[in-house]
Amino acid sequence: MTETSDADESSLLVEPAGKFRIYLGAAAGVGKTVAMLDEGLRRLNRGTDVVIGIVETHHRPFTDKKVEGLEVVHRRQVSYRGREFEEFDLDLVLARRPEVVLVDELAHTNIPGSGRNAKRWQDVLEILDAGISVITTVNIQHVESLADAVETMTGAKVQERVPDWVVRRADQIELVDSSPEQLRRRLLHGNIYPSDKVNTALTHFFRYENLAALRELSLRFLADETEEEMLHYLSRVKSHGQWETMERIMVAVTGVTGSDQVLHRAARIAARSKSELRAIHVVQDDRSTRAIAENLETLKFVAASLGAHWVDLRGDDVAETLLNYARDERITQIVIGSTLRSRWSEMIGGSIHRKLMRAAAKSSIDVHIIARRSGKSDGSFGEENDYLDTT
Repeated sequence: MTETSDADESSLLVEPAGKFRIYLGAAAGVGKTVAMLDEGLRRLNRGTDVVIGIVETHHRPFTDKKVEGLEVVHRRQVSYRGREFEEFDLDLVLARRPEVVLVDELAHTNIPGSGRNAKRWQDVLEILDAGISVITTVNIQHVESLADAVETMTGAKVQERVPDWVVRRADQIELVDSSPEQLRRRLLHGNIYPSDKVNTALTHFFRYENLAALRELSLRFLADETEEEMLHYLSRVKSHGQWETMERIMVAVTGVTGSDQVLHRAARIAARSKSELRAIHVVQDDRSTRAIAENLETLKFVAASLGAHWVDLRGDDVAETLLNYARDERITQIVIGSTLRSRWSEMIGGSIHRKLMRAAAKSSIDVHIIARRSGKSDGSFGEENDYLDTT
């Protein structure tokens, strides 16, 4: 007779997580919900216990027809701000314990008071952890890392978002594809939005170029393309903002005392976000002192030891030179050292810090100003050729 330990017995009681399938679309109307319902019906016909947790048909006759034949779990009635709403009932699904549950609109924000979770994706994770399989839907603009870029391109605010790690947890992600022309036809025929919203949608979010870009973005997301490939595509669609899926950091360095501290701080910021770091030095003229030149050589050695890529730029307007480089290289964060110039000298000549921050804000680039410690107390250090402390 084989003995079973307590650990072995407890492991037998642990239920495996449910399987997770996502139907991904470039925009509303591509057919994600229909694809999900079709999959549910196929599994039901094969003998699988399938229920609808929640499906949003938006009163589309074709989608409504698909619901027939599938068991629907009752929704929870919720009163909020004097109105009545229906929400997904997580507890009823867990009590029913089907093999598979269909849960539409993964990015949905739950009505306050409708349950213990703020987001539907959190409900889905609970269902999966209970050993129940989930089939769900989501649009590409709701993926957290891409939402800001989509906002910039389309001009439409993306309120509801799903963390990338939740989407990547799926056992299978299937793209529900539709051409821009087909989507616009569906919109015109009233198959996506009510007639009173069609004209606005056609001239805003559902513009041909938007739909084409979102479609390719979906394909590239599924293909797990590299950062460089993604950026190359995004540059082709000529976004006016920062289409970034990861951070790109640069630090502006000079030869004055304390610049090594700024460089080290920038390296720590880059390391935390697992980003590359570029050390940028702007050369204004050839009048730098020997001490400044020696400090720069030391800084180059420090930058190399930190894994930073050193770049020398030439330009009379330091702020403009830095910003032009940041835009061209799609930098997301700029790190600079603080200035110890007097308030009076800043009023006379203006501050490069202020110029840089104003221009960076317009390009959606963050600026970090790092305290620079020189060991001097009179505030006179390093003004010679310190372009961050001069006009």
